[in-house]
Amino acid sequence: MSARRLARAAGVDDVQAEARRVLPRTVRDFVEGGAEDEITIARNRAALQGISFRPRALVDVSRRSQATTLLGTPVDSPVVLAPVGLAALAHPTGEVAAARAASEAGVVSTLSSSSAWSLEDVARSCAGPKWFQLYIWRDRALTRRVVERAQQAGFRALCLTVDVPVAARRTRDLRNGFTVPPRPRADQALDLLRHAGWFRRLAVSELSGHRLTMGNFTSADLGARDRLRMMDVVNELFDPTVGWADVTWLKELWDGPLVVKGVMTADDARRSVDAGADAVWVSNHGGRQLDGLRGSADVLPEVVAAVGGQAEVYLDGGVRRGSDVVKALALGARACMIGRPWVYGLAAGGQAGVERVIELLRVEIDSTLALLGRPTLESLDPGAVIGAGSP
Repeated sequence: MSARRLARAAGVDDVQAEARRVLPRTVRDFVEGGAEDEITIARNRAALQGISFRPRALVDVSRRSQATTLLGTPVDSPVVLAPVGLAALAHPTGEVAAARAASEAGVVSTLSSSSAWSLEDVARSCAGPKWFQLYIWRDRALTRRVVERAQQAGFRALCLTVDVPVAARRTRDLRNGFTVPPRPRADQALDLLRHAGWFRRLAVSELSGHRLTMGNFTSADLGARDRLRMMDVVNELFDPTVGWADVTWLKELWDGPLVVKGVMTADDARRSVDAGADAVWVSNHGGRQLDGLRGSADVLPEVVAAVGGQAEVYLDGGVRRGSDVVKALALGARACMIGRPWVYGLAAGGQAGVERVIELLRVEIDSTLALLGRPTLESLDPGAVIGAGSP
């Protein structure tokens, strides 16, 4: 996507449209798709759309700010780049470009343990604040080594994802026979030819020595397989016995804030805090794990109440507008995480595309605060909205 076309994008939907033009269908489906009938994906968006604003009139909004702190780190906006596995599928610069874009914008980026670029590569790429997302593997020694590497590389917080005991059945990927790197079938060859630019970028990256795989692990860690079928990786290598004692174990191992990601009930929110979590991340994995869940925003108020100020609360799932961020913050979230939106930006324009997505959300947050009569994040409270458990 040219710089001119990026500049003309009026919202995330415009950037998504360009990403859909650039990406082959198998990759597009991997990014956009979810589990089974994708009910949870739809509910995430519907939950945010079902919240209405209650504006204040005749308020001085000439001075507005969306600056805040997350786990003690000052940031310029309450938007965080969520962890996305194998983001280099969208563009070879992948997680490195995302971290650089976040650094330029003064926001936090979160690196997936399933990233295509190694955590050391991403840590060296820029000075901005970075968090590291972790799955616990069956091999606890390997898990410990990865945590220690993230600590040594300077990641500021550890985010444990707790909603992937087994792999979900993602219907689009199953139908497409999706693998990493992609291996197109005969019936997919024409679509690949139509997206020659994507294929050329991937080929150049591989020729330069950066193979598309899980960059934080060796071939021995992954079972020495030439191509990754993500369902197999999860079911063979992830540990389905993970329990609350493991949260405490990580808290003791990690010298810094610990975030529990994938919480969808008040009970689990309380248990997270009791186990030592410094933040609770309300998330249903963007609809990519259990289908048929409530939208994240529908769950948010009960989680905020359960935590009772003992930990920060974050939200992801369905966030596409700055107004969505403002709604979540009014209901008690400290920040909103975006996944697919920044991947759309990455596909459309590499680092510049991610920067554009962050900027679009920043501008929308600013205008929403002004029109709502709430010029700062601190002025937001549940009285600013109606719906999703608000007054």
